[in-house]
Amino acid sequence: MLTGGSGMFIDALCIGLDSIPSSKEVRTIIQKEFDEEGLSLLLSELKSKDPEYYSEVDQQNPMRIIRAIEAIRLSGEKYSELRKAKPEPRPFNVHRYVLQHDRKILYDRINNRVDQMIKNGLIEEARSVQDLNHLSSLNTVGYKELFDCFENKITLTEAIELIKRNSRRYAKRQITWFKRHEDAKSMEFSSIEQTSREIIQHFENQIILE
Repeated sequence: MLTGGSGMFIDALCIGLDSIPSSKEVRTIIQKEFDEEGLSLLLSELKSKDPEYYSEVDQQNPMRIIRAIEAIRLSGEKYSELRKAKPEPRPFNVHRYVLQHDRKILYDRINNRVDQMIKNGLIEEARSVQDLNHLSSLNTVGYKELFDCFENKITLTEAIELIKRNSRRYAKRQITWFKRHEDAKSMEFSSIEQTSREIIQHFENQIILE
């Protein structure tokens, strides 16, 4: 059983990985370009070489942009075309369940979670890695807003509100991502107990059909 979270990791296991070329040396070069020049230069290259992927990718996610540029430079082909290659069939069946929350309740939970993260020491945690803020792995919601605060670009109040806003936007993108799977069973969340029973019942019925 998997829960997520990160749709790309779930797809890697449940669907498999495309045979897309990779190179640590090329990735290091692109990472250096990103560290020195920022994301805009890489986005321009991606838009020029693969407008299809450019139009659908999360343009605030450096890791995905860097991966696409890496594959394009190595193959000379569009990343969007490379991704269309079908991976090997999986040796198991997949049952997907997407929990649907009332949007207001979901957003309230996200806002409350951010407040709790602040109380639990997120500010101190971000300060402890501030000298590494040039790394793409730290260009994430929660860190990047606080880094701007530490550099006096925004106030702490503004940083917290941005963390909440960007977390809500991320959640919205997650919902869109999981809707891509036509075989997914959409379920309204009521309670952990009730929703768990509904999933188990649906799963058992599917097993019987298989």
